[in-house]
Amino acid sequence: MRNCLYINRLVLLTGLLMVALFGCDQENPTIVSPDVSLKTSPLGGIMTGNGGKTLYFFAPDVAGTSNCSGGCVDTWPVFYKETPTLSNGLKAADFATITRADGNKQTTFRGWPLYYFKNDAKAGDINGDKVGNVWMVAKPNYSVMLASRQLVGNDGKSYTFDTKEGTGNSLFLVDSVGRTLYAFAFDKNKKNTYTKADLSNDATWPIFEKATIGEIPSLLEKSDFATITAVGKTQLTYKGWPLYYFGPDQSTRGNTKGVSVPRPGVWPVVNTTSPIAPN
Repeated sequence: MRNCLYINRLVLLTGLLMVALFGCDQENPTIVSPDVSLKTSPLGGIMTGNGGKTLYFFAPDVAGTSNCSGGCVDTWPVFYKETPTLSNGLKAADFATITRADGNKQTTFRGWPLYYFKNDAKAGDINGDKVGNVWMVAKPNYSVMLASRQLVGNDGKSYTFDTKEGTGNSLFLVDSVGRTLYAFAFDKNKKNTYTKADLSNDATWPIFEKATIGEIPSLLEKSDFATITAVGKTQLTYKGWPLYYFGPDQSTRGNTKGVSVPRPGVWPVVNTTSPIAPN
């Protein structure tokens, strides 16, 4: 008799527990992971997508359109969510959608199309970083990035990185939203010799202002960057070269009109092969 009472009580308690759990499930539904999250990695804070897989930027996409097609997409699958849910630290205003040349859609972050890398087998893998010197893990707070495209001067002519006329993509520094950065050939190491004290020529070649160096692609050496004070502004330098924008680029992503002004070589773009600025 006692055993029966014990069993009945056990069944009753089990039933009550199941009801309680079911009620909790209704009040607290299963938490769904965001479509884009911020995760810690050996490269610092990076953005990840489905299943915690790392997201990437592609340097040739500087103008805001995808240049990865055909077999490239097999290796670098497109990331797309019409309205992605975001983890803390990310802003919806930074995300948008583009329509690719193949008609498919792709999510962008600050104008940079987002991709996965097929050789990242598990969450947190960062095997795609630095592939071909044109792929970068996606971070939300780069101070500078790398672009790869044909240089076209203000004269409409095509140039190569060594400031000669010619065709072919060049790798060069841009800011976080793809605006080209230049050096002035007559500057000295960590010394701006161009900008006038009254800033009367700053509109033509605006100083690239950065209070701190911040995040940079792992393709670059952080020790090559520094900040200086120039006419009351904090200017970022690379290999000693103070960095500038070109006003007539009109803040358009990927424009490189400055490379031919007033002649090739006076305002070059810079990258890892640039020489150290002279003292």
